[in-house]
Amino acid sequence: MVEVQEIKASEARRWLDEGRAELIDIRDPGERGQMRIPEARWIPLTGLEAGLKAEPHQKIGIFHCRSGRRTLVHADKLATVGYPETYVLEGGIMAWKKAGYPVASDSGAPIEIMRQVQIVAGSLVLLGVILGVWAHPGFFGLSAFIGAGLLFSGATGSCGMAMMLAKLPFNR
Repeated sequence: MVEVQEIKASEARRWLDEGRAELIDIRDPGERGQMRIPEARWIPLTGLEAGLKAEPHQKIGIFHCRSGRRTLVHADKLATVGYPETYVLEGGIMAWKKAGYPVASDSGAPIEIMRQVQIVAGSLVLLGVILGVWAHPGFFGLSAFIGAGLLFSGATGSCGMAMMLAKLPFNR
């Protein structure tokens, strides 16, 4: 198995300029729309194995996410997609941007799915409390239901609300 190491933005930039490496963005579509490294190849983590294993790789693979944490968590998976050497961009795209390297954004892109979940869940909890106080105590059940859903999402890593929001037209 290939060992996955972290690499600083300056070293990654040098390797890209020399043509030694390929940069792969593993983030979700909403995150990528907010900010991306123009030359990075985009293959979301969910389709990574199918998207990369089918082809031989001659260059070094450098993977990035927003902060570097997600790529480190999935380092074992990243090491199996066929690069001769595999690296994780230390600090992710945020470190890349902080180092002064170019990033692009799409001003019309929707906000990230998990931020949408936080907005919707928070709004529903607040609505449940307000209606529970002012209209009928049964509305507290709405807040309890959303709280239980968030607890389930945290425990399983699967968020039903995020899956539903992802199907909305503006998130496609």
